[in-house]
Amino acid sequence: MDNPKPIFFDSHMHTPLCKHAEGHPVEYMERGIEQGLAGIIITCHSPMPNQFSHRVRMAPEQFKEYLNLVEDADHEAPENFEVRLGLESDFFPGMEEWLTELHDSADFDYILGSVHWHIPEYLDAFWRGDPDSFRRQYFEHLAESAETGLFDSLAHPDLIKNASPDDWNFEDIQPHIEDALDRIARTGVAMEINTSGLNKAFPEMNPGPQMLSLMAKRDIPVVIGSDSHTPERVGENFPLALDLLEEAGYDYVSVFRRRKRSDIPISLAKNSITATC
Repeated sequence: MDNPKPIFFDSHMHTPLCKHAEGHPVEYMERGIEQGLAGIIITCHSPMPNQFSHRVRMAPEQFKEYLNLVEDADHEAPENFEVRLGLESDFFPGMEEWLTELHDSADFDYILGSVHWHIPEYLDAFWRGDPDSFRRQYFEHLAESAETGLFDSLAHPDLIKNASPDDWNFEDIQPHIEDALDRIARTGVAMEINTSGLNKAFPEMNPGPQMLSLMAKRDIPVVIGSDSHTPERVGENFPLALDLLEEAGYDYVSVFRRRKRSDIPISLAKNSITATC
């Protein structure tokens, strides 16, 4: 029997311009082909003004270089494989105007919004020594990020559980998560299941099964991303992620092209991915 035609994408990965990733986008493309994918979306960390979080992202003057890197990988890709242009942009209150201009400056396929609680600027602004209050603030910002209309999807949406993993208790924070999800659902913005969560301090995909089920009940679309910082991790644990989505109540998984969402039956996505994932 012939192998199923690849139809699925890895929608989250980086380049060395962020200063904490390795490998040219061409290498990520080649790994995507090995993993039975139809394409990848490069989503390196967005440039920000005034050296905001500059140690973990490209500088504004490197933005053109980023566009060229992605374009080079797309040109190198075989005819049946796509390399799409994306960006992972930090949501931080007060940065909305900068991000609006940035997102309008290129023909993006996908904009992934992130609340990175661990960057120094976020900690300086919002950490007050109370983990519970900090978690509540995180989910407030997650909802606010969707409401800005700046993003197509929200990355690793329970990343905050890694802030203090030993005392993370989903039930304690669940009312605040549900409030945030209600607001996100009203916007139509998608959310990500990020497979790299298995490698973090709280070793569970982001989000975990309980939050995924709450998202499914609200019909919030879901995109899968590996958050690869090395080519070897493209498509990592995608079959497991698809299983978790089904268990949570999802029938479809989403991908983006030219900022428009399309939905793929999970059963077809599973069949199209090789056993090497």
